Amino acid sequence: MKLKIGIFDSGVGGFTILKSLLETRNDVEVFYLADTKRIPYGNKSSYQIRNFAKEICNWFEDKNLDALLIACNTTNACALDILENSLGVPCFDLINSVSNIVKKGIVGVLATPTTIKSSYYKKVLSCKHKNIKIIQQECPEFVPEIEKNQLDEKKLKILSNLYLEPLLKNNIKQLILGCSHYPLIKDIIVSDINPDIKIIDPSEALIKNLNDHFLISRNFPAKNIQYGDVNFFVTENNMNFSEKVENWLEINKEIRLVNLGSND
Repeated sequence: MKLKIGIFDSGVGGFTILKSLLETRNDVEVFYLADTKRIPYGNKSSYQIRNFAKEICNWFEDKNLDALLIACNTTNACALDILENSLGVPCFDLINSVSNIVKKGIVGVLATPTTIKSSYYKKVLSCKHKNIKIIQQECPEFVPEIEKNQLDEKKLKILSNLYLEPLLKNNIKQLILGCSHYPLIKDIIVSDINPDIKIIDPSEALIKNLNDHFLISRNFPAKNIQYGDVNFFVTENNMNFSEKVENWLEINKEIRLVNLGSND
């Protein structure tokens, strides 16, 4: 019996969680929902994000999920309570998961404007750790650039240097990639920073928590990534998303168009 896992994001950022999941186990059927009509989430208000979260839960309601993986840091920061209380299944989120592996010291957080404004990373990390200093940096242009079919690596490098400068000036020892899109350009982000700075991808901590909760049968270890039981759904422009799936995951899959409700 395969676990039914829901993953949602505004776009391709959830691919980082999807790949981390499928690298560890193949006993899952995945429903991947990308709210492409309203991307990016990171510049929306908390009120809007909470309404989106309600619609996302309504959409997942008839999927008979065993667990929901919250691949969007912005929704995680603004509407975790809605997601946890609506579906009646375990929810695994990025921010609380990563707080378990961060060490004391000076920690930098790169995230979307709305995630930074919520200060949820700062609250959770400060609550769990003493002697920790959190330096936050919003990155408004990262997600729109990463969502393009052709990455402009030169522009991304300029943006990366701009966003990292205040963090590096504060002598950070750890750097959290606080948006699921950012690990997709990890090589660009880390190319010019001190290799002693620990780079933290929250998706890895999230999947560890999932696998600790749902133990992997010895009959279902992941020998290689298999996408056969992954179902993709978008709220707009499924052909464009199909190209992104092919670019990032190197697979061809049917992409189904769905309506979440208001789609405002």
